[in-house]
Amino acid sequence: MMELEPGNTFRGLPLTSEQDSEIRHYIHVRERHGLPWDTPELHAMLADMLDPPEADEEDRHSIAGSMDKELSAADLDAERDRSVPRPES
Repeated sequence: MMELEPGNTFRGLPLTSEQDSEIRHYIHVRERHGLPWDTPELHAMLADMLDPPEADEEDRHSIAGSMDKELSAADLDAERDRSVPRPES
């Protein structure tokens, strides 16, 4: 696999491989449909990738709480699956 460096990413920007792939996919789809790809939407995507918005303290607590609830629900589902007798074939 090719090593990603500023010289071989989109316009030499410091992007991760996932970000570079997302940008190239966006351009490919736009070109395939005969649409211009150098759009304000692309510029907004790049701006978000290069300078992502920071989550404030309240958002971080909300996200952590949601993750805790999801983990608890998954644990309950796993316990329920183990306690249900399975029919033997």
